[in-house]
Amino acid sequence: MLSNLPQQPADALLALIKLHNADPRADKIDLGVGVYRTGQGATPVFGAIKAAERKLVETQDSKAYLGPEGDMGFVHALMPYIFGKDDPTMGGRIEGMQAPGGTGAVRLAVALASKAGVKRVWMGVPSWPNHAQIFADVGMELKTFVHATKAGLVDMDSLRTAINLAETGDAILLHGCCHNPTGIDYTPEQWDEIAPLIAAKGLLPILDLAYQGLGQGMEEDAYGVRRVLAEVPEALIAYSCDKNFGMYRDRVGAIYVMAEDSEVLGRVLSNGHGLARASWSMPPDHGGAAVRVILEDPELTAMWLDELDTMRARMRQVRARLAEAGVQGGIDFAPLGKQNGLFSVLPLSPEQILKLRTDHGIYMAGSGRINAAGLTMGNIDKFIADVAAVSAAGEG
Repeated sequence: MLSNLPQQPADALLALIKLHNADPRADKIDLGVGVYRTGQGATPVFGAIKAAERKLVETQDSKAYLGPEGDMGFVHALMPYIFGKDDPTMGGRIEGMQAPGGTGAVRLAVALASKAGVKRVWMGVPSWPNHAQIFADVGMELKTFVHATKAGLVDMDSLRTAINLAETGDAILLHGCCHNPTGIDYTPEQWDEIAPLIAAKGLLPILDLAYQGLGQGMEEDAYGVRRVLAEVPEALIAYSCDKNFGMYRDRVGAIYVMAEDSEVLGRVLSNGHGLARASWSMPPDHGGAAVRVILEDPELTAMWLDELDTMRARMRQVRARLAEAGVQGGIDFAPLGKQNGLFSVLPLSPEQILKLRTDHGIYMAGSGRINAAGLTMGNIDKFIADVAAVSAAGEG
């Protein structure tokens, strides 16, 4: 039976990693892999995580199963940062469970929506490629709208049209902040318009908050999620700690449910526990436990937030330098200064992207997505000059 399976195409990003690693050029630049890097090109373990792990080694007294809901201390410790310190449970209407990374959280959110009877989901494109794969795997119909204009601004007209065309009972997936892959986020004023439109149409929001703290700040990056939750009766929120705690390989995530009342919330979570049990049984404990230890300790929390501030400041420095370059060749770098998070998309053709790789050692996704964290003050001028030369040649 297994021989009936067709060959699947290789993951393009993994292939790009191999090509970059095999490139002997000393000045090569990797803008493909979606992880944060320091100005020296490293992806370090947070000092706060190291300290929390030392505490775990000294105090953890068991490796017994936690159950499908995972470490609820971890789940609850995150909630004030996501939903606000005043009433993070929205009067007992919000509860969550641990998931293996943000991907596991999105997968479980979509599975819950499907089990609840949702047949169709709306999503702005381009988006994180795994979103569409998850929808297809669950068997949900995907309808798309244009997320951003060619001028590098959110396409609100396209979003308004999508919401108008949607039917009551459809889901809509929105990125909470640091949009992947464009870096183009909704402003607070745009969220103020979006939230009541979703509520009026009776859509189920699936809110993917994977980069909180890497955009404008922890509070600022939560604005959209909180604004939508203030308007709608129910929602699903997928959260990742992989980026803002640097826990990529430990797969640290959580899914939160907001329901009409506590009775409905309990029933939804019982379904979530059942789906998790059938999918991964129990989430991995270590990463979530380390995050919990940090958030339970004021000194470690302060250390973590300081490290996060440093990451965000570096990303803003890179974006400011790109924006300062303005129009170079066929590319206008100025909009990148207003974008958030790790990613942006450059309007380059596949031929230009290949030329940048072969002639200049610059590696980026075939879509033109770049991870701006791969740029440093030492290589950014080379990057701008090479992109300008290749894009200008392409224009001619």
